Amino acid sequence: MEDKRKDPGYRPKDERLRDYRAVERQLSYEEIHQQASRCMDCGTPFCHAYGCPVVNVVPEFNHFVYRGNWQQALNILLSANNFPEFTGRVCPAPCEAACVAGINGDPVTIRQIELAVIERGFESGYIHTGVPAVRYNERVAIIGSGPAGLAVADTLNRAGYRVTVYDDARYPGGILRYGIPDFKLEKWAVERRIKLMEEEGIVFETGVTVGDDISCRYLTRHFDAVCLACGAREPRDLIVPGRDLKGIYFAMDYLTQQNKRVSGEAVDSSEEITAKGKTVIVMGGGDTGSDCLGTALRQGAKKVYQFEILPKPPANRSESTPWPMWPVMLRQTHAHKEGGELLWSVMTKEFSGEKGILKKLLCAEVEWVAAEEGKLPVPVEKPGTDFEVEADMVLLTMGFVGPGKNRLIDEMGIELNSTGNVKADERHMTNIEGLFVAGDMTRGQSLVVRAIADGRKAAQGIMAYLNKGGR
Repeated sequence: MEDKRKDPGYRPKDERLRDYRAVERQLSYEEIHQQASRCMDCGTPFCHAYGCPVVNVVPEFNHFVYRGNWQQALNILLSANNFPEFTGRVCPAPCEAACVAGINGDPVTIRQIELAVIERGFESGYIHTGVPAVRYNERVAIIGSGPAGLAVADTLNRAGYRVTVYDDARYPGGILRYGIPDFKLEKWAVERRIKLMEEEGIVFETGVTVGDDISCRYLTRHFDAVCLACGAREPRDLIVPGRDLKGIYFAMDYLTQQNKRVSGEAVDSSEEITAKGKTVIVMGGGDTGSDCLGTALRQGAKKVYQFEILPKPPANRSESTPWPMWPVMLRQTHAHKEGGELLWSVMTKEFSGEKGILKKLLCAEVEWVAAEEGKLPVPVEKPGTDFEVEADMVLLTMGFVGPGKNRLIDEMGIELNSTGNVKADERHMTNIEGLFVAGDMTRGQSLVVRAIADGRKAAQGIMAYLNKGGR
């Protein structure tokens, strides 16, 4: 109540646009201590019970930071979250939206405190290789090394199970490595965690495509349980005239390629996707759209527009999403402050070009109308609002619709639910005995922190299955 919220802010715009290093600064440990003093140790901590998908014990680790006991704060943090160094950098912090201090003022800087605790842990040597004292004979294969797969692997390994993680990419990390730009999550942080997991006994087999390089039969013969954690890989497309023109790309293809460049991985020059010198349209206003905007500006785009079909949110919390709900409100990321132009309530009707190459878009304004009372509103084109925009490149960032083509799903006859995701029971097991699923592959596209939470739950289901006969 006495101290004000303090955010770390960003590096100067002119400086950060010249590189791909992290744009967000970090508060000093002295400043973190002061920010932790703002936590009110609420009788009912909504940040913990309502806001956080991994159910971080927020008031307790805030308390120990304030008392200067960083090691105990770290122990409490790691009891609920396998990877605070990731969530502390990329999570939108639903815990802060549910903070009681935010009802009539500014919420506690929970995400910054979380990041400080884990980084202080690495710096002070509190985090070190922890090989399990007991090893069980049961072996588990994890297919996919994104946040969900890593959480499954880490949780099982710490419990004493033998874990192998397979991934078709060159390096482990999934979306942490290839989807999220370095200016939000520098890859040394991912590599540091992977190295620690390897030292603790987890085996990573990269460059391996399950179904091609190893068979489904191999997995079922050599492992006591298998967990799919391949993510939501099928991007939502925009099916309008001219969609086949050259110059229209899915966001993940674009972001993955740039992340490979930054880390020194080879990129096929014949399939190069770059915004340098181009007018770029980013289709979609979410976090991925922001990532594309920031990347295009760093690549030297001539002009960047970001189109969003949804209406512009209010500047402050909408009455439709009262505390402690995640608020519908206007949010500006660092990328929006770096350049580009954001247009709301816009739909694309057609792409047009010359000689098979994109040249312009035909767009129109929309209004959101509910056909019947109680029904969700839908976008309706506003007559007479057509306009054209010249463009050399379009990036589609409209989310994902499911796991996409997967040989395991087809060959093993894995059932899907009504939304096209992998169907699972309360233990996270599919219709195939001993085959589990975790993360976006079953719950649909979501946050990194939700993928970690789902991975932890899937690991509990796997352990319950492996222990069914007792020990």
